[in-house]
Amino acid sequence: MKTERVKSAVPFESRGGDDLIICRCEEITQGEIRRAIYDGLLTITELRRFLRAGCGLCQGRTCARLVKGILARELGQPAGSIADATARSPARPVEMRVLGRNLAQEDAKEGLSYA
Repeated sequence: MKTERVKSAVPFESRGGDDLIICRCEEITQGEIRRAIYDGLLTITELRRFLRAGCGLCQGRTCARLVKGILARELGQPAGSIADATARSPARPVEMRVLGRNLAQEDAKEGLSYA
């Protein structure tokens, strides 16, 4: 189901429970998720990129269903119509010297030299 890109005419109003932490890994509250939806983020992938909900240690295994439920409720759609986020493995920066050192060690084992 395609979601139309229109700014909500209804202003964001906080509700009871908005201080409830939904994503424990990234410490994101229900209110932050709701506000992002009212600001125009209409997919799980957009919410992940903007808020990092589901990008912590558990990779969304704890909060993905909760975030999807909040999004569905705020958009007035059934949760089954909301597409899941694209799963990606966690990445972290690696210094080039680490990669170079590993390659040099492998080449030395094979008897290759670049001197």
